[in-house]
This record gives sequence, structure tokens and C-alpha cells, in this order.
Amino acid sequence: MRSYLSTALIVLLAVLTPLSAIAAWADLEIGDTGRFVSTMAPLASDPAVQGAVADRVTDQVMTQIDVGPLQAGARELLHEAVLSFATTEAFKNAWTTAARAAHTTAQQVLASGGGDAVTIDLAPVTQQVKRQLMADRVPYADRIPVRHSEITVLKANGLGVWRDVARGLKAAGVRPAFATGVLAVAALLIAVRRRRALIGIGLAFAAGAVALAVVVAVARATSLGNLPDNGDRSAAAAIYDALTASLRTTAWWVLGCGLGLAAVAWLTGRHRHAPCPAPRPSPDFTESLYR
Repeated sequence: MRSYLSTALIVLLAVLTPLSAIAAWADLEIGDTGRFVSTMAPLASDPAVQGAVADRVTDQVMTQIDVGPLQAGARELLHEAVLSFATTEAFKNAWTTAARAAHTTAQQVLASGGGDAVTIDLAPVTQQVKRQLMADRVPYADRIPVRHSEITVLKANGLGVWRDVARGLKAAGVRPAFATGVLAVAALLIAVRRRRALIGIGLAFAAGAVALAVVVAVARATSLGNLPDNGDRSAAAAIYDALTASLRTTAWWVLGCGLGLAAVAWLTGRHRHAPCPAPRPSPDFTESLYR
């Protein structure tokens, strides 16, 4: 019974490992405003994000002006000006402000189940763009409308069961992670053959890490698949990868530690049970045989 119970706990450990990682991520990464903003802030330098913002701001302006045959040239000029502004410190500050506001939307969609999409409001960015371009005397900059234009990062209707899972795990917080450690210790203490139990625990952690990586990849494909194939999708992919970077790192660490634990336990048992070399007979004993 002890062996059966230990095996059952090890199997449960493989299931709980990815769930505990996602629960801790949802609580510490998505649930915390400071961590969310610090993760999003470096994306101000990402080319995909800069391109999506430049496209959206340029589209807004071009709906307000009409210069006839010079329309295409004016659009290109304005687009290049916005891209140039995207490399400044003012743009980074505006992006941080937009990211802080986006955290509230993400909380509503992923945590409370409300809202239809996770979006980033570009109004703070557009305001800074207009101010800078007017200072640089860029043509038509004074006609840039400061409106609540948005970049869609995630559509809630495409999440399906993923949103329910994320909401439930976020409520659990870091408790599943502590439960995972307790489960591993219990499986080891209950086991009759503890070396084999250590091998099983290591492989269970490794299997859980692989499952975590698969879940992150499948959720990425699901969430991005509902977005239009334009700049929004490229920007959303960069944002998704940044927010889930800690999950992917956790998967690699757990995989390496699990395989390492299993390998050490296996090699230790192999060395312990290695056959000892037979003792060589003494010279006097050999001479007595010939006599």
C-alpha cells in the first residue's frame, strides 16, 4: 500500500507542477501592477510595438487630412516621424503610462472574467507624439487627433476555458507551489524504496515542466489566432512572450532540476550495487594447488 500511495502521489506531482507554476505566475506577474508594468516597459523598444503604434497613430491622422495626390507622401513622412519619436525617452514614459492602464484591463479579462479584450490605450502615446511633432514643426502635426485608439493584445472570446483556468489558479495564488513541495516530500517518505521514489519524483517534475511549456505554447497560438494578421498581432506576440517569459524560464529550470535529480538517484544506486571484483588468490595458495 505504501508503494501504491507513493506512486499515486508522484503522478499527482506531475499534474500539479504546471498548475502551481501558472497559479504563481497569475498571482505574482499578472496580479501585481508593479511587476506587470516593469515587464511591459522594455517593450517600448521592441520594433513590433513601435511599428504598431506608428501605424495606428498615422492612420488616425490620415483620416483628418486630405492633400490630394500628396496623400501617400504625407503618410510616409508622418509615419517616419512617429517611428523616430518612438526611440525617445518621452515615448517610453508614455508607453509605461499606457501599460499601467492596460493592467486594469488585463485584470478584468483574466481575473474577474469581465471585458471582451485586453487592449492598450494609445491616447497617452498619441498626446506625446503630437506635442513632439508640433515642436519639431512636422507638417499636419497640429491635426493629430488625441483619441482613445487601442492596440488589441488579447481577445477574451478566443480564450475559452483558458480564462476560467487562469481565474481559478490566480485565486489559489502561491499555495499550489507549497503543496507541490509537500507532495514531493510525502511521496519520498511514504515510499518503501526511496531511491526509486527519487527517480520518479525527478521524472514527474520533468514531465510537469514539459506540460507547462506545451500549455504556454498552445495558449499563445490560441490567443494570437483570433487577432487580425497585421501590426496588432506582431505587437501582441511580443507582449505575450514578454509576459510569459518567466513561465518558460520556470519550465526550463524545473526540467533541468528534475532530470538532474533522477539521474543522480539512478547513478547513486548503480554505483552502490556495482559488483565487487573477486579477490586474487595468494601465491602460497596457488603453489599448494600445483603440489
